[in-house]
Amino acid sequence: MSKLVDISLSHWDARASPAQQETALQALEDGRVIVLPDLAFPLQKEEYPLLNGTAGSAKNISWDPARGVRGQGDAHDAALLAALMQRYAHHTRSLLASLLPRYLPHLQQGKGSFRPVEVAGRVTSWRKDDTRLHIDSFPSSPTQGRRILRVFTNIHPRDAPRVWKLGAPFEQVAQHFLPLAKRPQPVLAALLHRLHVTKSRRTPYDHYMLQLHDAMKADLAYQAQVEQQTHAFAPGQTWIVFSDAVSHAALRGQHALEQTWLLPVGAMAAPDKSPLAILERQLRRPLAWRSG
Repeated sequence: MSKLVDISLSHWDARASPAQQETALQALEDGRVIVLPDLAFPLQKEEYPLLNGTAGSAKNISWDPARGVRGQGDAHDAALLAALMQRYAHHTRSLLASLLPRYLPHLQQGKGSFRPVEVAGRVTSWRKDDTRLHIDSFPSSPTQGRRILRVFTNIHPRDAPRVWKLGAPFEQVAQHFLPLAKRPQPVLAALLHRLHVTKSRRTPYDHYMLQLHDAMKADLAYQAQVEQQTHAFAPGQTWIVFSDAVSHAALRGQHALEQTWLLPVGAMAAPDKSPLAILERQLRRPLAWRSG
């Protein structure tokens, strides 16, 4: 079975049909990637110079409404970038409202990013090497069980695709790496929060997700042998993925936009398919706090 599902929408505020909504919901919660091959993000005339050059060593320029743009250095105009990423965030919310209306009341906006640097050949540490298969987990921003829903668009001005590799289902990843994981230390989680290393306190869930992320990237034999599928997202294409459950790697590509949305597990149609539920079944104990 393909790990990708195509849905035909050509406008960010287009009204998705009930069949498209059902297809998107089931595919995402089953750990597949929604591809919108006809959904481009139009740049304004003054934004095209942002695609000239790079941002130095920073692979991502991040943005959020509270803190603005971070990581642009001297390579880009911060105000122009902020306007671009704010508009992209608005567009992604409109898309999710149409395609995944069940999620809309529960979505919590995370960071957005502009990714101007060519992925292939970039020198970095193994832990930050996104050409290696991994699941997403945020070291400094614990999700505490919430899902990581991400929207990407390839905005390369010419014909360069953004090439991804997709790996094994999350349940198989957990079965392979959980036996090697260290147990969480609540005292350490509290200390990291107190020292502002993390923005909130890590739950046992966050601990195990970071362990899986790191173990996957560190295991070169696993990287070579695990089942995998490669796909090239052409310029002008958009895709949506629960990146905390889908094993993925970015092999090459330059100039992409991304917006993260967080979703409480209880807002899913099938919460038992979440990484939280899968880890709790395998470890046979609760891993995150539940709100009443």
